[in-house]
Amino acid sequence: MTRYADLNPPARLLMGPGPINADPRVLRAMATPLIGQFDPSMTGLMNETMALYRGVFKTANKWTMLIDGTARAGIEAAMVSLIEPGDKVLIPVFGRFGHLKAEIARRCDAEVITVEREWGTVFPLDEIRDLVKKHRPRLLALCQGDTSTTMLQPLAGVGAVAHEFDALFYTDTTASLGGNTLETDAWEVDCVSAGLQKCLAGPSGSAPITLSPRAEAAIGRRRHIEQGIATAADVPGNGARIRSNYFDLAMIMDYWGDKRLNHHTEATSMLYAARECAKILVEEGVDTAVERHRVAGGAMADGLKAMGLKLFGDQTSRMNNVVGIYIPAEVQGDAVRKSMLDDFAIEIGTSFGPLHGKIWRIGTMGYNARKDAVLTTLVALESALAMHGAKIATGKAVPAALAAFRAGESRTAKAAE
Repeated sequence: MTRYADLNPPARLLMGPGPINADPRVLRAMATPLIGQFDPSMTGLMNETMALYRGVFKTANKWTMLIDGTARAGIEAAMVSLIEPGDKVLIPVFGRFGHLKAEIARRCDAEVITVEREWGTVFPLDEIRDLVKKHRPRLLALCQGDTSTTMLQPLAGVGAVAHEFDALFYTDTTASLGGNTLETDAWEVDCVSAGLQKCLAGPSGSAPITLSPRAEAAIGRRRHIEQGIATAADVPGNGARIRSNYFDLAMIMDYWGDKRLNHHTEATSMLYAARECAKILVEEGVDTAVERHRVAGGAMADGLKAMGLKLFGDQTSRMNNVVGIYIPAEVQGDAVRKSMLDDFAIEIGTSFGPLHGKIWRIGTMGYNARKDAVLTTLVALESALAMHGAKIATGKAVPAALAAFRAGESRTAKAAE
């Protein structure tokens, strides 16, 4: 009989574009004993989780809940539930994850229109308005933050544009929620999905989602009660049946709502994790957390620049929580990343598509958006680059990063006066 070693993964500082090290509070929450899915304590925790995520998303939406699965499960649930076959879907693409939405929309038999910008840039609002006016989509789907390029798409005004032309507006905030400003209601966003493994400081495996009354109505028209639990009193919707059972948001709403209609067995440990992620963020204050990410991300960027590295993309549009840097020509990118992992136990990221082999991506997010993590990463990267013969300025990264942290602390102190 084969004997497998006890589970003992290596200690790592995860400073890539995600996943990151989960907050210890979240890990402790996941070790809490399980209870039944319809136990009053369990349904009470589900209700608390809904309330907490309303604070995270900055919304009053009733239907603010979890999809059991990774962040991609939230994306797919949103799109398969909002898109009917033949619907026109407009997807402005500024990185890999715009292409992902196009892939999913095509699988929903949508008429998909993509418009791509150069990676490292974002769409101005007037261009989005022109595109919506020209194509008149049923759904506008747009990333807020795309980790493949490190860019943050401005969303203020986009919902109003979509509604002016009778479109629904969905945004994927997997990479950005908790570390960058999101105003779900003020920006008229109809559907927002996210994941835990980045700025929310948790593990991958649960996807928070929120639905506006417009989105709720569109999904409700397609509500069908699952065979086996439907009664004679249940009246099906008049729209096309949602083409996924597991990701059917109408049925998931019936599970999270007062009806408590059985759909799946809630992933209890992930519910605990997601609840704790939101509780940590709400206790800190969402705006305070965004500022923490801004300061830590700015300190990392300043340290990298002081080292002599070139940052990727339009820095006025960069996410607070991840920065891209060009790999110096004189080193082999994967070899440096291997040194970071093997010698310093620190993970940084490579990239995809046209940026593969050209840039690294370094994250400062969630539990790792803190001073010691930033400084440790800069020291290790400087050493690894020097060992591989890179032409960098040594001894300058840490002072530059510390100056950025001190400036952030000063701003915080003045704001508190």
